[in-house]
Amino acid sequence: MTGGELEILKGISLEIKSGESVAIVGASGSGKSTLLGLLAGLDQASGGRVVIGDTDLGQLDEDGRALFRGREVGFVFQSFQLLPALTALENVMLPLELQGQANAREQAAHYLERVELAERVSHYPRQLSGGEQQRVAIARAFAARPTILFADEPTGNLDTRTGSHIIDLLFELNREEGTTLVLVTHDQTLAARCERRLCIEAGELVAAA
Repeated sequence: MTGGELEILKGISLEIKSGESVAIVGASGSGKSTLLGLLAGLDQASGGRVVIGDTDLGQLDEDGRALFRGREVGFVFQSFQLLPALTALENVMLPLELQGQANAREQAAHYLERVELAERVSHYPRQLSGGEQQRVAIARAFAARPTILFADEPTGNLDTRTGSHIIDLLFELNREEGTTLVLVTHDQTLAARCERRLCIEAGELVAAA
């Protein structure tokens, strides 16, 4: 703690290659989700730089970062983050409509079929199981064709069997789309499926494999 500020991440330097899958692992409170938020442009670092492709996120204002995320970044969260008043189809369509895509409905339907929810497109989140809601979230993330996908504990609210199925879908779609995947997880089995693992302890990068 210096000058009233709490230093959460310390001296982290890393490079993630296009198309790579990377797991960020570490104990609760180690700084994993903070790092993910900075990499995704959800938060702004007090020092250092975050560059995705040719874009330095630190050079963008809040609106600029939001536009960049909408164009280049996909998210899958532990809590699904579906809008309860929208059907599964409408939840997946929403980011596509915000991008101005004319074929939003067809794209959304295609990705819901890819995650085995073709029969559930008109259901609302409250009518879906946790696993089905997470599959909608995955369809929504990939439908926007992001350059990079960030996943924060994507199986955290699911039982082991359902979580395993969700992860199979996530990696299958990731391979097909050639998306860069960065995920935060406590699950070592999930982390082992990534090409590389970054271990964070007390805000520091202590190991990479």
